[in-house]
Amino acid sequence: MAPGRYSPSVAKGSRKLRRAGDKARQPSGKERLAALKQPGLSKPPSMPDPLGRAQIKAMALRLGLILAGVWLVGALITGVTTSSTAMYIALGIPGAITLLLAGVVIWMVRQARKAKGVASLLQNIDTDDDRKAALEKLSDKANKKDAAAIFAKAQLELQEDPAKALATLEQIDLNKVMAPVADEARAQRAMIHLMQGQVSLARQLVDNIELKRHQDAKTRAMMAAVIGEAWARSGQAKKGLDTLEVLDLDDPDYDALRPQLLRAFAYAYAYTGRTKEMKKTLRRLMDLDIRLLGGFMLKRTHPLLQKESKRLLEQSGQVPRKMQIQRH
Repeated sequence: MAPGRYSPSVAKGSRKLRRAGDKARQPSGKERLAALKQPGLSKPPSMPDPLGRAQIKAMALRLGLILAGVWLVGALITGVTTSSTAMYIALGIPGAITLLLAGVVIWMVRQARKAKGVASLLQNIDTDDDRKAALEKLSDKANKKDAAAIFAKAQLELQEDPAKALATLEQIDLNKVMAPVADEARAQRAMIHLMQGQVSLARQLVDNIELKRHQDAKTRAMMAAVIGEAWARSGQAKKGLDTLEVLDLDDPDYDALRPQLLRAFAYAYAYTGRTKEMKKTLRRLMDLDIRLLGGFMLKRTHPLLQKESKRLLEQSGQVPRKMQIQRH
């Protein structure tokens, strides 16, 4: 063989060795299946600005209507009465209410600023190191029972250790915080219980959530997803589906929530026997992130969801054809 030239057999052998090395570096079917069941590293979804124009406008409108009403009543009373005592009362009560609402506004602004500061921490997380740094900053605030910090800390812990996130959320005393905050804590805890297959514990929590208390569309959608799934998996599938179907899955405001909403719809469709819609929902989940299907192959999942998720995963080539599903 002339110097500087390679024979076809040598080149072919080199290619075989490279392919063999590449194949050896590929994870096995069992490793790929295990990866599907692990929470992935993802940036937390953006949170609404508690001091944004829309939030301030809504608050001002509600408080303005209350003040206008009480002052109107007071003015009407002073216009028809000749008693000085009645006049003092008619103007004193609206004045006291005005001062009370002013105090409430100041308190709400302070809480909103705290929440905004915590939310800013979540938006700068791209790596594990970022997550650890954020957790260190949040730990002190969470230990002081700052609800916003507790929610943020639990959100970060959830991506690695759901049990730890649940323990963090349980620091919030549901009987000592405002009703909307208690509802959010219930929803977050119920979501984790559902992820772990603890449906009865989730149901106990969601039954005490009042959606009417929440005006923010994203918050309502998140809670509706948790409530709908919990009801669907605990014997009230029709009620759960009714709760979910008021939501528009294609609403761009729900982009960050869409995986959670689709998961809830998948359970509701499965338990109401709407197999066609269930299969379409699972395909939409697979298009978003194939790992989302792994959650339907854990314990206490509806058999239809297990079967269809297994079929889709096998077709994708991400897991071996013969795959065992955990049953407990």
